[in-house]
Amino acid sequence: MPTGVPIEIDGLSKHFGGVTAVENLSFTVQPGRVTGFLGPNGAGKTTTLRVLLGLVRPSQGTATFGGKRYRELERPLETVGAALEAASFHPGRTARNHLAISAATAGVPRARVAEVLDLVGMTPYADRRVGGFSMGMRQRLGLANTLLGDPGVLVLDEPINGLDPEGIRWIRGFLQRLAGEGRTVLVSSHLLSEVQQSVDRVVIIAKGRLVHEGTLAELETDSLPRVVVDSPDRTALAAALEAEGLVFTTGRQGLIVDAPDPAHIGHLAFVAGIELHALSRQKSALEDSFLNLVGERGVSAEDDGADAAEATDAAATTDEPGTTGPADDDAAEHPSPPDQPDPADGKGAE
Repeated sequence: MPTGVPIEIDGLSKHFGGVTAVENLSFTVQPGRVTGFLGPNGAGKTTTLRVLLGLVRPSQGTATFGGKRYRELERPLETVGAALEAASFHPGRTARNHLAISAATAGVPRARVAEVLDLVGMTPYADRRVGGFSMGMRQRLGLANTLLGDPGVLVLDEPINGLDPEGIRWIRGFLQRLAGEGRTVLVSSHLLSEVQQSVDRVVIIAKGRLVHEGTLAELETDSLPRVVVDSPDRTALAAALEAEGLVFTTGRQGLIVDAPDPAHIGHLAFVAGIELHALSRQKSALEDSFLNLVGERGVSAEDDGADAAEATDAAATTDEPGTTGPADDDAAEHPSPPDQPDPADGKGAE
C-alpha cells in the first residue's frame, strides 16, 4: 500500500518580471485526508502547483514532498501522480494505448494499465479512440494516467470540471477512498461548491496570498456574523440601524445586518419603538464565507501578464526533471500523426 508524505509549501513566491503570481505562501497538506486548494481563477493556484512539480522555478521559498523537491525524488512517478489543467490526448489513440505509452515511458508494468482503467471505471471504453470522449471521460482518463505509478501523493487541478452529477459523486467517493488508504490528496478548484462534499480541509488563496487554512467548519466560523431582522415598518427600522452606524442590506426575509448579536438589534428596535416580526442570527453559507475571503482581492489585474510570463518561464525551465510533466507524457506533447503506427501495439490509428 503506497504511503503519502506531506506536501510543504514554505515562504513560496513567484514573480514573472514585474508581475507577482504568488507571494510568501506557506501551507502544509497532510496524508490521509483530501485537501482542497481553492481560489478564484488567476489567484495563483496553478503557478503554485507548477512550482511544486518542478515545472517553474520559484523566486524564493520551497515547495516539497516530504522535504524533497520533485527533482530530488528517487522514483517520482511512484511518489507523485499529477494532472494539471486539461490533459492533452492524441485523438486517434485509444485510452488503453495512451496509458500503455505512458506506462512504457515511466517504466511501469503494462499490467498496471488494465488496473487503472478499472479503478476509474473506464474498462468498457478502453479500446475507444479518445477523440470521441466527452470531457468527463477525458478527466477519468487523466486520473488513470496519474495513478499508473500507484503514487502516495495525488495533485489534481480541477478534476471535477466537465463531470456529470454521477461522475461528480463517483470522484468524491474515489478521492476519499484514496485518502483513506493513507495517501496525500490535493485538489484545486475555483469553486468551493465543487469540492465541499469531498474535502477534509481547505487552503484558500487570493491574489497569490494565503487567506485561510483549516477545516470547513472553521471556515464557516470565521465568516462575518449577520443578523436578519424585519418589521412592518422597514423604513423606520432602516433609519434606526443607520443612526446606530450599522451596515445592512435588504433581503427577502428582512434586513440583513452586519452584526454579531441579535439582542443588540432587538434592544435598538425596542428603544426606537419599532415592532419586530423577525429577529435571528443568520448562518452564513460556506460559499458566502469563501467569497467574503477572496472578494475582489482574488484576481489581479496583472494575471493575464502572469500567464504569458509563466509560459515563457516554463519553456525556459529545461534543466528541471519533470519539464515534460508528470501529468503529460511526451506522446501527449508531441503526438505522432494519425496515419503513423502506434508504438503501444504496433497498429496504426486508422
